[in-house]
Amino acid sequence: MSADEKLGKLDEQWLDEYQDVHMHVFGKPLRVLDHGKGTHVWDVDGNEYLDFLGGIAVNSVGYANPRWIEALTAQAAKAAHVSNYFATEPQIRLAQKLIELAGAPQGSHVYFGNSGTEGNEAALKLAKLYGRTLPNAHSVMGGKEPRIIALKHGFHGRTMGSLSATWKPDIRKPFEPLIPDVAFVDANDIDAMHDAFARTGIGKYAEGPVAAVIIEMIQGEAGVLPLDPAYVQRLRALCDQHKALLIVDEVQTGIGRTGSWFAFQRKDLSGGIQPDIVTFAKGVAGGFPMGGMIAFGSKLSDMYTAGLHGSTFGGNPLGAAAALATLQIIEDDGLVNNAEERGKQLRAGIDACGNDLFVSTRGRGLLNAVLLSHPCAHAVVDWALEHGLIVNAVASNALRLAPSLVVSAEDIETCISILAQVPKDLPDD
Repeated sequence: MSADEKLGKLDEQWLDEYQDVHMHVFGKPLRVLDHGKGTHVWDVDGNEYLDFLGGIAVNSVGYANPRWIEALTAQAAKAAHVSNYFATEPQIRLAQKLIELAGAPQGSHVYFGNSGTEGNEAALKLAKLYGRTLPNAHSVMGGKEPRIIALKHGFHGRTMGSLSATWKPDIRKPFEPLIPDVAFVDANDIDAMHDAFARTGIGKYAEGPVAAVIIEMIQGEAGVLPLDPAYVQRLRALCDQHKALLIVDEVQTGIGRTGSWFAFQRKDLSGGIQPDIVTFAKGVAGGFPMGGMIAFGSKLSDMYTAGLHGSTFGGNPLGAAAALATLQIIEDDGLVNNAEERGKQLRAGIDACGNDLFVSTRGRGLLNAVLLSHPCAHAVVDWALEHGLIVNAVASNALRLAPSLVVSAEDIETCISILAQVPKDLPDD
């Protein structure tokens, strides 16, 4: 059964109009959603769904959270936007709070944009500035341009800079040539990373110094693939040895999603390392568009001087107020711990549900994947939607589950009970 076989009358009407006026970069939407409450959403025909995608890990405090609405409304009544020639109290308080939650050292600074790709753009541009201070960089006679190393199957965004560090060939090739001097190596292969660093030199076939390595602790878009903590530890040491930055992309994994404020703070993901730059977005403002980066320490932060980077809407008071409310709700309601406990419940429940379609689960906190016995993930998504559950096909043989951090034990059991009934013989994608 395809996702549109049981479309309601209003859904069908609105989707036809959507197709007439919207670029088709997202394909045809599954439904036209009208409103939500907590972990549940309703479409324009009044059909109710349990949302285990959470706006792709964005709706961290659920739909229509009253405290979030109150904070947003109060700030909108004061000022929704001011130019970046001025600052606002919410903007300053939010930067202070993010530095605190990340455990960043004295002298660390925050840059605000509007999305994850903008946070990564800011980080990559800062890495370029930093790289040009390294020995054998382009300014030295016979030197080469500094390089960025990224991991195969990594995803960092779709703007030209972030796309240059995103591995997926299908979304890269139509826009090549991209930003030069970006290399890809296999995740968890420290020998490949050593080889990439070793190509630095002055000679004809040598390459420039490594300015930075950019990684995700869990490669979300690749199928929720956690890195080996021992690999991350050795990578940190390799970066230190060569004076390269380590950028941790926490766009999807940050803000409590993995059962810690940031995934790098989990020793079973990072081995306990500290990054040089952390990027964030998605869940930080509970649904309001916001992203950015935290540069650890003043030496690195100070390289961004006035005019070198910017954003008209970045750090606007409305978004900052939404983010402050989101972080406060997560703290007050113990949602970081809830993510950890509900994630364990979800993985254990799916593993024990008795459906032979499900081979295994993986992930941390409330960022999880369910591995399937054959590549029918899109058919599973369609079936689940018709039975009131929203999940995502993150690969042809894997589902992604990333519900709101407010998800309850009862919600988890409902999700498991629906998935347990998914037919084993659904057609391959």
